[in-house]
Amino acid sequence: MKRMLCAALTALAMMTGVGGANAAPTTEVMVAYENNPGEPLDKVMHYWADLVAEKSGGKVALKLYPSSQLGAKKDVMEQAMMGMNVITIADVGFLQDYDPDLGILFGPYLSDSPEKLFKIYESPWYLQKKEALKAKGIHVVLSNYLYGVRHILAKKPIRTPDDMKGLKIRVPNNVMQIKTIEAMGATATPMPLADVYPALTTGLIDGVENPVSVLYGAKLHEEAKFLSKVGYLTNTSIWLGGEAYFKTLPADVVTLLEETGYQAGLYSQKVSAEQDAELIEKMKAAGVTVIEPEVAKFKDVTKVVYTQFPKWSPGLYDTIQQQLK
Repeated sequence: MKRMLCAALTALAMMTGVGGANAAPTTEVMVAYENNPGEPLDKVMHYWADLVAEKSGGKVALKLYPSSQLGAKKDVMEQAMMGMNVITIADVGFLQDYDPDLGILFGPYLSDSPEKLFKIYESPWYLQKKEALKAKGIHVVLSNYLYGVRHILAKKPIRTPDDMKGLKIRVPNNVMQIKTIEAMGATATPMPLADVYPALTTGLIDGVENPVSVLYGAKLHEEAKFLSKVGYLTNTSIWLGGEAYFKTLPADVVTLLEETGYQAGLYSQKVSAEQDAELIEKMKAAGVTVIEPEVAKFKDVTKVVYTQFPKWSPGLYDTIQQQLK
């Protein structure tokens, strides 16, 4: 009887996956983002989810919600702050309400070197900021995600800032990017990424800024046929959740999410480097004109942005420039 009972329990364990790679997850975390299935970001998230499943033996699962299924970025961040089991991508520009100094890492033409920017995310300055965010309810899961270099796709050619005058350009709803596009001479129009295609179609906006992979993945080149490679932002990103939720997780699960998240961040850097040239050729084949603008003029007109944040710590710009060296 004992042998039969042991055999039955073993069979049950195998069926339910206890201790094995097929275990029913005991922890499930939702991962929300605006990007569509098949885009590089979505590819990286699947990589991360597979890594979490493998390393946890199936006990921890990331459930992916692309295409703004859980709402716009601001909505998801609010859900996270309320303690929901959700992680989302957030550029540091979105964290200025919690720590104004972090916004500088999203400044125009700060650096075109992802490697130099990621060194800042490993510095004592940033690590102190990261810990301080926990007290404000934010848990940063990974800080080494490369979203891409942001260009402008518009319905007319843009070669200099003069060409931006009178244009309505969609931006994410954060102050740094709004001020940057305004400094270029356009009207910044914040809206969720999911609303951009119909806004281009109806003429509500004249253009949109984003990395090439996002512009192509959302098929925005169907409605706007001029890609201006202004490259105003090498977009590093973080992924975060609510500290209230992360406090409920066992320490080993938090460590697992952060360590696998770092690996996913490294993978994002590899994917980003491989994608742009290929996608630009696809956009050209679809009738898009690719413009190499006078970038120096865009740099000049956006320098003023760094003077428009009185809440920054004194000497912050110089501090960051020293770290970039």
